[in-house]
Amino acid sequence: MTTDDELAVMAREELEAACALTFEEIRRITPWGDSFLGFAPSGREVEIERRYLWAHDPEGAVMVEVEVRCLPGRERCGAEARALVTP
Repeated sequence: MTTDDELAVMAREELEAACALTFEEIRRITPWGDSFLGFAPSGREVEIERRYLWAHDPEGAVMVEVEVRCLPGRERCGAEARALVTP
């Protein structure tokens, strides 16, 4: 698996976890985001960021975004995944 593939898989898995909340739980924490350090399956350290943002269309929906990226100063790599969550 290449670096980009590995990070894309991680981003999709983190997005699934981020969307596992009920819509009401997601609404209560929106807008919000955080980032934390983790490890890719290959063992290298990465930064994972989750964002819950109000969507413009449809109104009242929430855009959930996850970004997995290599640590600054190491190598240029990263992957993102998004999902629109509606009531």
